[in-house]
Amino acid sequence: MSYQEKNITVSLVCYTLVLGFFLTRLSQMRQNGDLNSVDVFSLWAAVIVLSIIIIIIVGVIFMHAGSAIIEVIKTGEEDPKIDDSEDERDKLIDLRGTKVAYLVFSGGVFLAMLTFAFGQPPLVMFTLLILSGLVAQALSDISRLVLYRRGF
Repeated sequence: MSYQEKNITVSLVCYTLVLGFFLTRLSQMRQNGDLNSVDVFSLWAAVIVLSIIIIIIVGVIFMHAGSAIIEVIKTGEEDPKIDDSEDERDKLIDLRGTKVAYLVFSGGVFLAMLTFAFGQPPLVMFTLLILSGLVAQALSDISRLVLYRRGF
């Protein structure tokens, strides 16, 4: 698995976990009738903090450390060479993944605006915006992985 595929896999796993947490807490709030602005705002803050801490800090650091450890075990060298270079193919795959993210997020924004236009409270609209952002990132990572596995 290439360096880019490892990064994408870590991002996908972390965003899937954050999405699962968001959907679970949201459904629990809805079933208990606790869907008020204070609880939803704290959920949004938790999702944003989890995304930043888990994905950017912990996930990437563990992925780099784990890759280096595995490379040292495989090669026996103390200073392994990890190929993290990016070529035109990697840039094109990244652009296609970004396109998927923009399309999914745009559809989510449209759906959120429709709910607001049809009389739903603004809380529903903003919750759909957060949800569509998480789904867009997960689908973007999936499309990138598929493109890498397919060879472009």
